Amino acid sequence: MNKVLDVKNLKVYYKTLKGYVKAIDDVTFHINQGEILGIAGESGCGKSTLGNSLILLKPPMNYISGEANLNGINIMNLSKKEMKNIRFKNISIIPQYAMDAFSPTKRIKTFISDLVREHGIIPNEEFFKKVKERMKLVNLDPDVIDRYSVELSGGMKQRVIMVISTLLDPDLLIADEVTSALDVSSQRFVCNMLVKFRDMNIVKSMIFITHDVAVLNQIADRIMIMYAGRIAEIGKTETILNNPKHPYTKALIKAIPKSDIRIKEKKLSSIKGTPPNLLNIEEGCRFRFRCPLANEKCLKNPPIKTYEDGHQVACWNVGENNE
Repeated sequence: MNKVLDVKNLKVYYKTLKGYVKAIDDVTFHINQGEILGIAGESGCGKSTLGNSLILLKPPMNYISGEANLNGINIMNLSKKEMKNIRFKNISIIPQYAMDAFSPTKRIKTFISDLVREHGIIPNEEFFKKVKERMKLVNLDPDVIDRYSVELSGGMKQRVIMVISTLLDPDLLIADEVTSALDVSSQRFVCNMLVKFRDMNIVKSMIFITHDVAVLNQIADRIMIMYAGRIAEIGKTETILNNPKHPYTKALIKAIPKSDIRIKEKKLSSIKGTPPNLLNIEEGCRFRFRCPLANEKCLKNPPIKTYEDGHQVACWNVGENNE
């Protein structure tokens, strides 16, 4: 199966006055063509930094080492001009807080025109015919392009952003927390539409970033769990949700609210403690400070072990008893 994205030992740090914050620290994964990879974890785990580093490296982010090969080209080595040429066309993003990106003084049509001109596209009548067709696809009236952003609801803005981010049919779309500000029904609609974009080949492959693991059941083919700048576990969606191996993943799954359980009968589980400070953090498993299985072996970085169906886990205490 062809890999659209192949990331190897990627390190992206934030430079501060006190030193480097190791936000992405030796991360390796891939995305196959036609696949949707869900990335989940607590706030500060590095998932949004990972997505943003693939589309636009800007201070205080610093690329340290590693590769991110998009269709065989290491985008970490591209110049600003080269990256600008592939951005939006080969790789695109629906950024976090995208709904706040619109200028209240510009109509949606003007916003789109200004954006595509920067990429050498003439926003003529033929182009906007395609835009209107895409608007219909997400259940929006084509006349929405003649409105101002303040005239649109949050859900409508989100759908407009989805259309804009995928106008050039990118090979890889990064959707960063696109459902976090939406109600449950809107979340379901957005997830279904993104899957439809993939099925219609509007988007070849996708990274779907979220802090809500439960949402990934609606959209992801595989799930990657991140913790403190590193990968804890990767596997098929049904495997991660129904048979997780890493202690952190298990804790995340237990914290998902169940619709058929009353609060008086069973309280939600929580993960004790807080994530470590990634400023010049020492060697070792980063979850060991909160892990019930932590021991002396955890003072060293755990290798990523591979199990059946490509299920990968970074934990010293998993494997012997298939726990």
